[in-house]
Amino acid sequence: MNIHEYQAKELLRRYGVTVLEGHVAWTAAEAEEAAKKLPGPVYVVKSQIHAGGRGAGRFAEDPNGKGGVRVVKSIADVKAAAEAMIGKTLVTKQTGEAGKLVSRVYVEDGCDIKRELYLGLLIDRETSRLTVMASTEGGMEIEEVAEHHPEKILKVAVDPASGLFPFHARKLAFGLGLEGKQVASFVKFVTSLYGAFLELDCAIVEINPLVVTGAGDIVALDAKVSFDDSALFRHKDLEALRDDSEMDPKELDAVNHELNYVALDGEIGCMVNGAGLAMATMDIIKLYGSSPANFLDVGGTADAARVTEAFRIITSDVNVKAILVNIFGGIAKCDMIANGIVEASKNLKLSVPLIVRLEGTNVELGKKILAESGLTITSADNLADAAQKAVAAVKKAA
Repeated sequence: MNIHEYQAKELLRRYGVTVLEGHVAWTAAEAEEAAKKLPGPVYVVKSQIHAGGRGAGRFAEDPNGKGGVRVVKSIADVKAAAEAMIGKTLVTKQTGEAGKLVSRVYVEDGCDIKRELYLGLLIDRETSRLTVMASTEGGMEIEEVAEHHPEKILKVAVDPASGLFPFHARKLAFGLGLEGKQVASFVKFVTSLYGAFLELDCAIVEINPLVVTGAGDIVALDAKVSFDDSALFRHKDLEALRDDSEMDPKELDAVNHELNYVALDGEIGCMVNGAGLAMATMDIIKLYGSSPANFLDVGGTADAARVTEAFRIITSDVNVKAILVNIFGGIAKCDMIANGIVEASKNLKLSVPLIVRLEGTNVELGKKILAESGLTITSADNLADAAQKAVAAVKKAA
């Protein structure tokens, strides 16, 4: 789950992470009042959307105007900037041409910036450790730095058994060329950020840019925080921060029905039980010449109601030309899934080819239910067979 910058900064501030003073505003008038609470004389007005590249972005209503992050030098200019942003559609590299509607802005105090750095914390699946990454290339997209200048990315892996030590942070500080007071400030910053990461069950925390001020302080000029969805049951206060308007409607629908769904841009809808099996299904669809329209894991306890909801979400995507169901029956037995498929097919009046591969507990009974349903359902013997049939169905439709 992602949250807005202003929400992330408020959370990080509680853990001792140094951020600038700022206030969220939903209207231009509120932005003006927010600016009056700040020292000034420089203010920054930032569009709040779940996407990066806001400063370099453009508004669909004013493509030749300024971007979604503006530095101004008067309270009147703060109000004008907010008026130009709120209610408008901001288009960035990460939003695509559709852009995202700006419903609020963050009015923040200015800062004496001496250097811009990058700092990120994430879980490294290869090492099974929390990795702290830093770079001198602050303000740039870290993916581009990794591709073109990988030597400029510094990494420290933290053993979860022992945790973060000061020497981890000092190693990064020296690698970034920090000195004197800056090193101590950086160590305190990273230690606080690490504590927030663990306490809040984060999936990623990214500070870009992380700035060194003229006074030698380390400050988060931006903050991106994403949480592990599987841990949100421990943080009802965090779940309340979710902005439904920022989510794909299909993904929001899936969350509300306890389905793991991610919309993609392919043409074969996938319904699978188990994340690993879902990834394998998407890979083999690509192998045979097509693309998955989604990742959808119905989970190991799927029932007829959940299967129906999964089909409804898949078919709401106009790009879906065929549906591939790949189920390995365990707790959710094949006959249970088969009944759900039949019920969903009848209720939703499916109009695209449906290919089903069943394996596992009660597989023969499941196949019998599908065969006797009277519906046009193509059975597959294995995953490769299922993928080939799904791709063939898409090509035939085209």
